[in-house]
Amino acid sequence: MKFVILTNEIAGSELKWKIACEKINAEHIVVDISKANWQDLIENYQPNILLTRPAGLTSPFKILYDERLEILVNELDYFCFPSLKEVLIYENKKYFSYWLKANKIAHPKTEVFYYKKEALEWSQYSEVQLPIVAKTNIGASGSGVVILETSVELQSYIKSTFSGKGATKRIGPNLKKGRILQRVIGLLSKPKALLKKIDVYKARALDIQKDFVLFQEYIPHVFEWRVVRMGDSFFAHKKLLLGKMTSGSLLKDYGNPPLKLLDFVKAITDKHQLYSQAVDVFESPQGYLVNEMQCIFGQSDTFLMKVDDSIGRYLFENGEWKFEVGDFNTNESYDLRLQTAIKCYQKKIKA
Repeated sequence: MKFVILTNEIAGSELKWKIACEKINAEHIVVDISKANWQDLIENYQPNILLTRPAGLTSPFKILYDERLEILVNELDYFCFPSLKEVLIYENKKYFSYWLKANKIAHPKTEVFYYKKEALEWSQYSEVQLPIVAKTNIGASGSGVVILETSVELQSYIKSTFSGKGATKRIGPNLKKGRILQRVIGLLSKPKALLKKIDVYKARALDIQKDFVLFQEYIPHVFEWRVVRMGDSFFAHKKLLLGKMTSGSLLKDYGNPPLKLLDFVKAITDKHQLYSQAVDVFESPQGYLVNEMQCIFGQSDTFLMKVDDSIGRYLFENGEWKFEVGDFNTNESYDLRLQTAIKCYQKKIKA
């Protein structure tokens, strides 16, 4: 079996996939899908599976990755994992909101406006509930998330975005992670890593969102669930609040999740054949609400679930959930992700 790792514009984005392939001695090459010769390299190699690492840093490269992968899958009939559908909803919050609504998946109410006048008129409606969450279309770890408390703040955000200054977002390091001095010293001792970080910050600074605004209903919460599905394996833990946001806080609480939460995520991922997903879920008076979904996600710990001091996973077998003790998240879950890709290919599962 032959694999092509489809890297993105960020240097080193293929490394976890490479480690996973090398562990099982899988024949593979790396193709930078952002380069001009992307299609020739893939067609000459004729892989069985394309291993995707979608772009999520800037809008131009996100569009590039999605367009080229769509050609590979829909026109040239290649099998990719995570799937094309998973890539399309990854780091594209406006598209994701349309997808959730179209599929009647419970989620916080979301509004997207491409016209300044329309957005300002909407902001003055009495039914607009404050506070409200403003988000940039691309932005991991809460980098483009702003909670607007007043009508003045809301209208100022709209005007500032459409004026050309762009939507508010974090350009530099995530201060929520703490240990700033230690992290700076660590980077200074690794010049290549430091240069890579600087390149990322420059790219963020140049990627200005000024053509539309996206607002999401604020759901009061002290935590949100992160439920991960990787093939038949399920993991869950709580992402705890830091300030008013859980995104990027890196604060977690491990414990036994409610089985109805696993049922909720299983139903969504079963229906849409999504087998590499981190689903962030709010608990609300209306029930569970999907906040975000990512086919590629960060993993600050070496595990994703711990129940009664034992790390492991949940499996759904013979109509019931069973917890299995073990270390299933090695190599930031890419080892399990590769196993899942192979199983999906063998079963001809193509979302």
